[in-house]
Amino acid sequence: MNHQAQSDPKTAGLKPPFPPQEQRTPGDERAMSPAPDHGETSYRGSGRLAGRIALITGGDSGIGRAVAIAFAREGADVVFTHLDDEQRDASETERLIREAGRAAAPIVANVAHEADCQAIIDQAIRRFGRIDILVNNAAKQGKAVERFEDLDARRVEETFRVNVFAAFHLIRYALPHMRPGAAIINVTSIQSAKPSAAILDYATTKGAIVTFTKGLATSLADRGIRVNAIAPGPVWTPLVVQSFGSEKNAHFGEDSPMKRPAQPAELAPAFVFLASQESSYVTGEILGVTGGKPMP
Repeated sequence: MNHQAQSDPKTAGLKPPFPPQEQRTPGDERAMSPAPDHGETSYRGSGRLAGRIALITGGDSGIGRAVAIAFAREGADVVFTHLDDEQRDASETERLIREAGRAAAPIVANVAHEADCQAIIDQAIRRFGRIDILVNNAAKQGKAVERFEDLDARRVEETFRVNVFAAFHLIRYALPHMRPGAAIINVTSIQSAKPSAAILDYATTKGAIVTFTKGLATSLADRGIRVNAIAPGPVWTPLVVQSFGSEKNAHFGEDSPMKRPAQPAELAPAFVFLASQESSYVTGEILGVTGGKPMP
């Protein structure tokens, strides 16, 4: 049995202030300071997902990489998607999955396009024959704006295509290849309950994901497929650094009751729980991992 030392959660992760930094879109994990912790040296598996086939969108960095590591160490083979210009981060995720002794299948795709969503499922099925766990994690969060009018139509549409439409498409194409006992995990956000005006397009999509998750869970219950969502609070990932300016990034997470952002590794156990048989009676739930910010 693995035993972990008890520690104060307020001091379990790195605390701000962080060095000033800004990045382009999409962000580059290796350029972040301090480097995020995905559980590379800390996550220990116990076979809870042995023999499963998992598909994670946006698995190259951030929460997606942490989930990929955890799933692989729990015994799952992992298919994950990434954008073409995220190859460096994707190669590291692939290495970590293989290091855990599991098969890794990275796929270059842009989930904003329905054709890419169908291709992702087709490639996963050609390789493994089925999908047991689908994690809709890929997300677009644009640069923070000062005025509502700065959220132009093109940006809003693209945000919805990546954050909402992709989940509809991927699930529709994946369902014929999912058996009773399969699990779908969507990723929403504390932004669904406490939206920030500067990224209101992103926050709105996260609210839509909450509604989508609850309705889909009811729809798929008769098929024995569970649908849940994780709602992260502030998490130290490239998505954050590429959205905000140096000043906000330096103090990111300070307004949390924990006085710090989460590390991606702190999200992974929640995904493992919802993917495993331990949550066999849990569906239609929104699991907040927010550091103390209440979800409604």
